[in-house]
Amino acid sequence: MNRAVLSLVGAAAALVIVIAVIAILLVSQGGGGDNTGGGERAQPTEQASGGGEDREDSGGKKVLRIPGSDPITLDPAVAQDVESATYIVEIFGGLVTLDENLNVVADLAEEVPTKENGGISPDGTVYTFRIRQDAFFHDRRPVTAEDVKYSWERALDPSTASVVAEFYLGDIVGARDKARGRADEVSGIEVVDDRTLRVTIDAPKPYFLQKLTYPTAFVVDRREIESNPRNWTLKPNGTGPFKLKEWRLGERIVLEANKDYHLGAPKIDEVQFLLAGGGLSAYEAGEVDISGVPLDDTERIQDPSEPLNAEYHAADDLSIFYIGFNTERPPFDDVKVRQAFAMSIDREKINEVVLFNRARVANGIMPPDLPGHNPDAQALPYDPERARQLLAESKYGGPDGLPEITIAESGGGASAGPILETVVAMWKDNLGVDVKIQQAQSATFFADIDAGRYQAFNLGWIMDYPDPEDILDIKFHSRSRQNDTRYANPEVDRLLEEARTEQDQQRRFELYREAERLIVQDAPWIPLFFGRDHVLIKPYVKDFKLTPIVIPKLRFVDVER
Repeated sequence: MNRAVLSLVGAAAALVIVIAVIAILLVSQGGGGDNTGGGERAQPTEQASGGGEDREDSGGKKVLRIPGSDPITLDPAVAQDVESATYIVEIFGGLVTLDENLNVVADLAEEVPTKENGGISPDGTVYTFRIRQDAFFHDRRPVTAEDVKYSWERALDPSTASVVAEFYLGDIVGARDKARGRADEVSGIEVVDDRTLRVTIDAPKPYFLQKLTYPTAFVVDRREIESNPRNWTLKPNGTGPFKLKEWRLGERIVLEANKDYHLGAPKIDEVQFLLAGGGLSAYEAGEVDISGVPLDDTERIQDPSEPLNAEYHAADDLSIFYIGFNTERPPFDDVKVRQAFAMSIDREKINEVVLFNRARVANGIMPPDLPGHNPDAQALPYDPERARQLLAESKYGGPDGLPEITIAESGGGASAGPILETVVAMWKDNLGVDVKIQQAQSATFFADIDAGRYQAFNLGWIMDYPDPEDILDIKFHSRSRQNDTRYANPEVDRLLEEARTEQDQQRRFELYREAERLIVQDAPWIPLFFGRDHVLIKPYVKDFKLTPIVIPKLRFVDVER
């Protein structure tokens, strides 16, 4: 969820297991994890009402117990990290959503608009949505087209301070005027009647509906927000399959099933997220039903003779972990310096020795299984000799001419994780450069990246929806607010802009692949690894899917014990 939402997604850095245990391989090293950036932390100032029970005391309830992390926010308008999105997609909903195969399907809307059903105009710029008659908020108030308009305009309002709203809703005519304080309303959003919404976008864009599956486009309750603007997220009145029953900061979050959910009631009664002490030891003690597999336990769990091996599951996800450079700050304002640092990292060796081959070495930026992925893409190779030559050719003339260099990662630990420590050691051995590691505070990490305060940073990105635009355009277009490397290449901009409205899918992918090739050569990122989830699931937990991105899925899970 999401910067990988997620930023390892541009999102935050921690173990969260609802979508799958997102890249535990890098959580172990303390990296960040989403869809991108910080978001405003909505800290609970008081315990939300209600109580949770352990499985033994559940009184016949079906309860799923899984590890979790405190979300940065439960406000869909500002969320941009996987931890927050994990809860938000279960509590809230939008007009459309993604199913487990990552297809756009209807949620609050009666059906997905298409040209065939008359929901999209012949020129591809006007979308008409009909709200379901049985779509209700948790308090049973019907959802209306006005609720959607309010939610989107609130997300775009400058006072909401969302750093993602303009990207996900910015294709709507007038959205940027609203986001930049030039208009009170979004001219491209029209309430036809209580159940009909007409949306006009600035050009035919084949990925527009996919953008509406992101939390920024979810529906919130205006009356609740206006009556309690500071603390409404403590007990949000959403439309999703679960309600927030309890949130004890640092201890647990409990979601209870919305039995009246319009797409079908969840099979379980409660989901209990343990926010502390929910790791492998808790799994082995029977205290949680799902767990990630820490690095140090990889070989044991993967051994067929180990009893837990039968409960071990692994699956690829749509994420990438990388090192980003601020291309406006010395010494990474010189492309040859960036290339030198990239070509002095032996990623194959790190994966083999440090990660026990748990990851997939990245050959580019677009993950495998993403439409448009280029299997023939080539990252800058490991070549220490060429790396030293490039550094000597740079305007800094070699290692002695470089300024002091610090790389930041999210986490409050006393030391960096093994991946970043190994990378820094390789820079020392292969380039003769000493790089310091800064353990940044999670609360300010993404804001500091956005403000350009770091020379380099260790992050990740989890796709929000399965289209190359969600990573290449958002992270590398020179005018994108999510371009935290400050990277600018006019030819890349041209390719990305052409791809936005190209209707021939194969041609779109060709444009994105060429843009990717140029970006890799310019090295604002060092692509390290594509994500892979490693999870233990109790045999009595049924239909818990390891989905490649954050989507609502807990209503399909059953607990048969």
